[in-house]
Amino acid sequence: MADNINEVRLDKWLWAARFYKTRSIAKAMIEGGKVHYNGQRAKTSKIVEVGATIKLRQGNDEKEVVVTALSDQRRGAPEAQLLYQETEKSIQEREKSPLPVKQMRCRCHTQIVAQIKKSDGI
Repeated sequence: MADNINEVRLDKWLWAARFYKTRSIAKAMIEGGKVHYNGQRAKTSKIVEVGATIKLRQGNDEKEVVVTALSDQRRGAPEAQLLYQETEKSIQEREKSPLPVKQMRCRCHTQIVAQIKKSDGI
């Protein structure tokens, strides 16, 4: 997967690892301070190293990953997932975060409908 690559820019690695759909979105997120490399804000041209920790925002989710391989080519999701390992702390934080409002409303509505059907004998 590493394709014998020694250096990859941060924006290109984030794009290749499929965190962002385009390099320009990756660049905007980095410049906006939404991406931290080894605990510090980084520039788009930062060279990524294996073993580095990257903390990023992806939609409503905040993820922390450890770089396991380098690539400057965007490939399928199964191959892209080989480029990083999400930390246990990151997974736990995302799992305990509240659901988005729309999903909460949908679940409440489903429960209310089920209760009404049950009380009406349907």
